Amino acid sequence: MKIPNILTLLRIVLIPVFVLVYYLPYAWGPMAAALVFALAAVTDWFDGYLARRLDQTSPFGAFLDPVADKLMVATALVLLVDTYSVFWITAPAIVIIGREIVISALREWMAELGKRANIAVSYIGKLKTALQMLSIFIMLAFVPYSLFSWIGIGALYIASVLTLWSMYVYLKAAWPDLTDDI
Repeated sequence: MKIPNILTLLRIVLIPVFVLVYYLPYAWGPMAAALVFALAAVTDWFDGYLARRLDQTSPFGAFLDPVADKLMVATALVLLVDTYSVFWITAPAIVIIGREIVISALREWMAELGKRANIAVSYIGKLKTALQMLSIFIMLAFVPYSLFSWIGIGALYIASVLTLWSMYVYLKAAWPDLTDDI
């Protein structure tokens, strides 16, 4: 088993740990959960770096890495929606999770056509992911509606805009293939 794949699997194993820690009945639970989330986010960056640096890319890693990312982010967003329990937190969470579903389906479909490279990850997608991770970390770590949580909420909204923008870029690139026989 290659080191990047081990890190990706670790990220998946951390999901139930993250949820359990988040719901611990202690004041430090949310901060500890935020730290587990941060560890998962760091492994996301680190496994990609190591895969390229050590030339340890694999089909298994290429499949599992984005799945692990989406599972962790979706889980964290669901927890935040539950905690905040207001529409204006639910809306960006739906945008982010919905975009991930649409783009995953688009990538799968484009791969069937042999054109997956047409919708490769872009700089804006990487920026979106980094901002999502930061916003989620802040919102997990700090008491809802505290000064710092508002910074996280602001970052979540910026991440949502980048989410929509990156989805537009991917759909625009795939549009000729999507509308070929309309």
